[in-house]
Amino acid sequence: MEETLGATAPGRGAAFVRDLLAETIGYAEDRHWEVCPGTWLVEGDGGPARCSCGDARCAVPGAHPASPGWRGRSSASPDVVRRWWTETPAASVLLPTGRTFDVIDVPETAGCLALARMERMGVQLGPVVAMPAIGGRGRRLLFLVLPGALPKLPDLLRGLGWPPGRLDLVGHGDGGWIVAPPSRVGAHGFAQWARQPNDTNRWLPEASELIDPLAYACGREAPPVPAP
Repeated sequence: MEETLGATAPGRGAAFVRDLLAETIGYAEDRHWEVCPGTWLVEGDGGPARCSCGDARCAVPGAHPASPGWRGRSSASPDVVRRWWTETPAASVLLPTGRTFDVIDVPETAGCLALARMERMGVQLGPVVAMPAIGGRGRRLLFLVLPGALPKLPDLLRGLGWPPGRLDLVGHGDGGWIVAPPSRVGAHGFAQWARQPNDTNRWLPEASELIDPLAYACGREAPPVPAP
């Protein structure tokens, strides 16, 4: 990482840095999730904040790995995590997918509709991340599910009558990552928990348990099929 942190990182007061460190250690210590430091936002010279990666045109500022070898650097050791975020206190928190969980990623409107439906149905839910608009995409909800979901999604959707690519429903599995709360990403937003990790959602659901309400909600938002 090339930047010097501290006053150069916008919106990073002492209280925020303490909260970020505590949350990150909790992911490793309480949930046994591997974490990895990502990039962060750096205050410009009177201009907008930029990504610490140095690319002035970075599409996802503060929301991507800081180095190509990030997966090998991920750790669930609280001591290692504490050292990393002591050295780089404003780094975003990345959670590798495909290890302890996969993710089903949908637009916020569809995700909220699906959440309400699943709560009425009594569906077991894992934690859910709310992501701000970034990289040309609108706001999203990310549903954590058991690992191994990504290769199953096409068949699960076909089984519900949805061909691949028809819905704005994306899986994140082996080789991917998500940005964990309370990381700051993009120009104005923070990753937040729509459903906070707690003792009641420690056991994650299978993708098959969530796919029906998620696909239904995404289908309501999908554009109509063009006439032949």
